Amino acid sequence: MIFLELVLQNFGPYSGRQVINLDPRNEDNPRPILLLGGMNGGGKTTLMDAIRLALYGQRAQCSTRGNLSYSDFLNQCVNSKATPTDKTRIELLFEHIEDDQPVKYRIVRTWEKNPKDGKDALGILGDDDTWPVDYLINIWDDYIENLLPLGISNLFLFDGEQVKELAEQETPPPIVVEAIRGLLGLELADKLAVDLDVLINRKRKEMADTKDLADIEDIEKRLLQQQEDYQVTEQELANLKNRVEALETIQREAFDKFVSDGGKIAAERSQLEEKKNEKTAALEAIRQSLCELAADILPLALIPNLLSQVQTQGASEFRNQQVQLARDVLIERDKRLLEWLSQLTIAADQVDKIQAFLNDDVDSLYASSFQTEAPWLLADEESLSQLDNVRYHLQNARNTAKQHLVNLRSLEEEIITLERQVQTAAEPEAYKKLRDAVEESQKEVVQAKAKYETTRQKLAALTDAIEITKKELNDYTDKSIKHKNREHIITSASKVQETLKVFREKLTLRKLNKLEEEVKNCFLYLLHKSDLVFRIAIDTKTFALSLFDFEGKQVPKHRLSAGEKQLLAIAFLWGLAKVSGLRLPVAIDTPLGRLDSSHRQNLVEKYFPAASHQVILLSTDTEIGPKEVDTLRKNEAIAREYLLKYDSSTRQTTVMENQYFW
Repeated sequence: MIFLELVLQNFGPYSGRQVINLDPRNEDNPRPILLLGGMNGGGKTTLMDAIRLALYGQRAQCSTRGNLSYSDFLNQCVNSKATPTDKTRIELLFEHIEDDQPVKYRIVRTWEKNPKDGKDALGILGDDDTWPVDYLINIWDDYIENLLPLGISNLFLFDGEQVKELAEQETPPPIVVEAIRGLLGLELADKLAVDLDVLINRKRKEMADTKDLADIEDIEKRLLQQQEDYQVTEQELANLKNRVEALETIQREAFDKFVSDGGKIAAERSQLEEKKNEKTAALEAIRQSLCELAADILPLALIPNLLSQVQTQGASEFRNQQVQLARDVLIERDKRLLEWLSQLTIAADQVDKIQAFLNDDVDSLYASSFQTEAPWLLADEESLSQLDNVRYHLQNARNTAKQHLVNLRSLEEEIITLERQVQTAAEPEAYKKLRDAVEESQKEVVQAKAKYETTRQKLAALTDAIEITKKELNDYTDKSIKHKNREHIITSASKVQETLKVFREKLTLRKLNKLEEEVKNCFLYLLHKSDLVFRIAIDTKTFALSLFDFEGKQVPKHRLSAGEKQLLAIAFLWGLAKVSGLRLPVAIDTPLGRLDSSHRQNLVEKYFPAASHQVILLSTDTEIGPKEVDTLRKNEAIAREYLLKYDSSTRQTTVMENQYFW
């Protein structure tokens, strides 16, 4: 499909008849872009609304309509300079392939100010723009739905505000969700399910007698009420879940403040004081033990050298005493030996030799242990033994004192730590406020959870009740069915509903998998950071995007810059358009928004020339500026250029062909 020409007559700020050639084709080199420049308020959005209005009429989702009725909206679109007899007219000439042949149709919508029936007059002209195609007028809504369905039109006709809204929200806005559902075919599946329910109920009523019909209607009313209650309760449950999560966050914050402001320590003050007293008592006990050691043997540890000297001296003197005693004993023994030898018949000279030997032997023994200095210690054996005991007990006392000192320092550090903790504890009044805040948040969480659980049980009970009512309705109908043909319709329709449910789920997954890949490829193609995203996932219910890096970790959307978010939104719309499989024109109002220079250049070079075979850009002078338009011209991407020249004094816009801001 290609838009060939747009004609505006007395529409919005466009006074008189103004024609815009939109055909991007030429014989030399087809170029996709039609560039229309205009200042804010100069009529760019009006052009987009004109295309939508021409295509869809009363169903058109025009940006300036709001909550206006169609009649009021048409009145609003009439040019302010038009006379009451002047007609407002929109014409859109387009071409598409029909039966493998290109055909052209011109959509013509005309109306006067304050039309009597509140509608416009629709006309469809054929190839030569002269003969009307009357049969298309009556079926136009269905016909255009086959070419460019209204549900997905916002994927091809969108503006910067739509991109901005899509970029800033975690989940797509309703207008995009509606387009996605239309693209996935979910609207058709839902409509078919509703139609099947209508068909089943109609067949039930046809097969029941008067009493059966009344009973069935009562059951249906009860089922309808239960389903309505279920929806209300389901929404209430979702709200309660959000409230529980919010209250739990408040509770965590209150507890964190309780801890950080000393509330936790204040609650344990008595335990800390008791523990400090225990440590202090233990400290005093160690000090007392040290005092007792100091009053006993421990001071001798100050003179270890003197003790060693005394022990050595005592051992030496004791050994000399033993040698002296041994010498005296030997002398007495030698005397008795000599007396005995003198009685024997031994020569006197031999006895003299023996006596001399014995004297020399005793003298040599005494000389080896002779003490040069006079003894001064004069300690006996018992005293020396006691001195050994003193050294042993002194060593034990020193070891005990060392261990006591280690324990003493450890206890002192623990006492200092406990004193600091007690000092950081909140004052009683502040502690009470902190404790009350924690208790109040805990109470609210408990109450909210209790209410959530009650609501959940209510929802479960409603689910059971709905199933029972459905079974009752089915059982009642089964008993009342006498016409086998109608019974077969109901049974088959129920099976179709189950099959449709499975089909809808599988269709959604298959389409979303393809869409995820297309959106990722489009985003990486537009982005200058090739390593930012490895995979993009789309939620099957909310259609929210989730980004994952090469390690499989989710990339929070808030980490993206504003420009990257807009590129992601554009990639989303681009991917949706690609997945649709439709070759349709793309029109973009305010295309560049808040993009920085690098992202803007990527969009100009990569997206605009490739978005479609026909790309209509409605831009201000600050979006597609001299640099951007020069790039597009050098790349031979622009087929036609127009300048929407707005006269603020007359509030009228004139379309200037072959012109742009530069």
